[in-house]
Amino acid sequence: MSHSEEVEAHPYPERSFFWLATSIFLCYLTVGLPLPVIALFVHEQLGLSNTMVGLAVGIQFLATVSTRGYAGRAADTKGAKRTALWGMFSCGLAGCFYLGAALLPVPIWARFVILLLGRLSLGYGESQFLTGILAWGFGIMGPERSGTVMSWSGVAVYGALAAGAPIGLVLFNQWGFAALGVSTMLLPLIALCLNIWIRPIPIHCGHRVPFHSVVRLIVLPGMALSLQGVGFAVIGAFSSLYFLANNWGNAGLALSFFGGAFVTVRILFGNLPDRMGGFQVSLISFAIECFGLTLLWIAPHALVAWIGAALTGAGCSLIFPSLGVEVVRIAPPHIRGTAIGGFAAFQDIAYGLTGPLTGALASYAGFASVYLVAALCALAGFGTTLLFRHRASATTHVA
Repeated sequence: MSHSEEVEAHPYPERSFFWLATSIFLCYLTVGLPLPVIALFVHEQLGLSNTMVGLAVGIQFLATVSTRGYAGRAADTKGAKRTALWGMFSCGLAGCFYLGAALLPVPIWARFVILLLGRLSLGYGESQFLTGILAWGFGIMGPERSGTVMSWSGVAVYGALAAGAPIGLVLFNQWGFAALGVSTMLLPLIALCLNIWIRPIPIHCGHRVPFHSVVRLIVLPGMALSLQGVGFAVIGAFSSLYFLANNWGNAGLALSFFGGAFVTVRILFGNLPDRMGGFQVSLISFAIECFGLTLLWIAPHALVAWIGAALTGAGCSLIFPSLGVEVVRIAPPHIRGTAIGGFAAFQDIAYGLTGPLTGALASYAGFASVYLVAALCALAGFGTTLLFRHRASATTHVA
């Protein structure tokens, strides 16, 4: 099906995508609200170690990455709308587990297991609804505006994270972890209602290639994306404990500065990947992220840490859409959902592995050490992007 036919099927593409992006914001509040609270709940109330904090944060992303391939295939073969709505339901289900972890009169280990089940449900739901909405958005807006789709989806994602972190801390301090459970149940239900009226996109016909073949197609941009994701993962998992260890106030603001800068850059410069191409924007972004994480590592007080978090957010902002533009360009339409799902999975791998690994590192070398490791990963992402550009250029030249 041509792009013009896709647009004709959606006479108001911008309006439809606005509601899709709004639904992303609401669903990602279920990720942002508990993100700084999970560490406090596990460490302070359950009395468990930093490694268990990392596990509780990271297992959500492990669930996401393990189901990205399924989500992409479901969007390609069963429909993007169906995949997105099912993901929203699963996100809401996570709230039930959070309530159980907060209120059930069971031993601490059982409460922790129930919490992990909620994190798994949220991770599965995230992979379904975000992959589904991205494929839905590509079909509504057209592949030549894929960078815009991914940029504004990211505005919704990190806007929710920026708003969710301080709100989550307020809810937790006022009403306990149960308030996070109720919020997590209600927000995806609202998002689901907003999406019901939007038309589904047609399912493209074509030969379905194995997922491992798609992975080979996107491995270099995926590796670069995973290296970028370490920065967000360590800020999300350990910024609150880092601030507490240094006797700095307003622990939730580090994630807010990250998300606020992320959203600002997306709003002001979100069309750059479509206009300039992904490679140049990605390289500049990696350099900024590396500098911001270095500031977090050496921060003598909270102000420098907040600046570092903001620069990290600004650097991370355009990497996903910039590299994603290149992924959409090399992926045939009938496997585009699978390709973008597999590409996003590399970031989830970083989120899932970073929590437990850096949790052990923080216990051994202090919380500042995790930001040094993240800065080195951003530097490695810069190099991987250079390699991807070189191979893409060589392939184009041969073709």
